[in-house]
Amino acid sequence: MSVKQVVIFPDERLREPTREVTVFDDELSKLASDMLDTMYDDEGIGLAGPQVGDNRRIIVIDIPDDQDRQHINPMVLVNPVVTSHSEETVESDEGCLSVPGYQDKVMRYATCTVDYQDLKGNRQRIENATGLLAICLQHETDHLSGKLFIDYLSRLKREMLRRKYSKILKKHH
Repeated sequence: MSVKQVVIFPDERLREPTREVTVFDDELSKLASDMLDTMYDDEGIGLAGPQVGDNRRIIVIDIPDDQDRQHINPMVLVNPVVTSHSEETVESDEGCLSVPGYQDKVMRYATCTVDYQDLKGNRQRIENATGLLAICLQHETDHLSGKLFIDYLSRLKREMLRRKYSKILKKHH
């Protein structure tokens, strides 16, 4: 297990299409474990493959419990797809490990159902997820399509963020 480097916006790897996972082996399990370690290290609640430079369709999620504790129910979803959602939307205050230090309000579906595979390749379903889990599932599956939460913001806000994070990236390289 190890902590991986998080890919920071506007890095183009965050926009690349992901590929379906077809091999369910120890290497995939290690990736999932490393992604969970990375997510916990950065105090996140979700992380997608592209955020650690891996273009496979895999996400990890760990929603804190009522006492704000994590590590109780970590989830690994391979090849996740939102198969249905409510018409009703909710406003969500979101951030992203790939857009550090920035949060903004985004509209998400109030409920969603996600079909996915586990690390052994078995088909699974999360039916009618609500609350923070529903928001996180939508946020992380968006990453697998090259979409970031900031894409829901106005063009002006997105352009300001792109300029700000481009400067930050240049300082680090």
